[in-house]
Amino acid sequence: MGFYQIAKPIVRVVLFPFYKIEAEYACELPKNEGFILASNHVSDMDPVMFGLAFPKQIQYMAKEELFRIPVLSPIIRKLGAFPVARGKGDQGAIENAVTVVKNGGVLGIYPEGTRYTDGKLHRAKSGAVLVASKTGGDILPACILYGKRHFLRRHVTIKFGKMIPNEELAVKEQTKTELRAANKRMMCAIAELMGVEAP
Repeated sequence: MGFYQIAKPIVRVVLFPFYKIEAEYACELPKNEGFILASNHVSDMDPVMFGLAFPKQIQYMAKEELFRIPVLSPIIRKLGAFPVARGKGDQGAIENAVTVVKNGGVLGIYPEGTRYTDGKLHRAKSGAVLVASKTGGDILPACILYGKRHFLRRHVTIKFGKMIPNEELAVKEQTKTELRAANKRMMCAIAELMGVEAP
C-alpha cells in the first residue's frame, strides 16, 4: 500500500470534525483511461477536499515555491504533486502532466492558475486544454463550493460534471484560436456547475 492510500483515511479522520464533504457526480468515471480534472480554485485546502471526495488519486501541478519548503516538499511529492513554474511556460511541467494522463492517471488542474475567493470564475490559462491536445485525454469539469461554518464544521460541496470528450475540444494544431475555443468550452461547463457566468 502506497503513501497516498495510507494517508487518505488518516486525513479523513483528522478533518472529519471540521469539514462535511458532499460529492455529486453527473457521470461514471473511466476505469482505465487517463483524463484531466479541471476545477475552480478557492482555497489551499481544495486539493485535500478533492482527494477525500474522489475515488482515484489525483496528481496535481503545484507551484514550485512549495517544493522549496523542506518538510512539505517530500510529502506533496509522495502525494503525486509535481512542480510548475507559473507564468513561464514550464515545458517540463507540461511533459510531466502529459505522462500522468498517458499512464492512465488523473491530472488535476486549476485552469484559473490561482485562487479566487469572490465566488466568480475567472479567465483560464491554456494548460488543461494543451495537455488534453497532447494526450487525447478527456476533461472532467468540476467545482468546489464552501458553505458557511456551523460551529467547527464547514459544509463543502464538490460537483463533478459530464466528461468533455477530447474531440469536442477540437485542438488539433494548438493555435491560439483553437486553445481559446477549447478553454471557453471547458470554463462554460465549470461555470454551469458553479451557477455563475462563464468568463
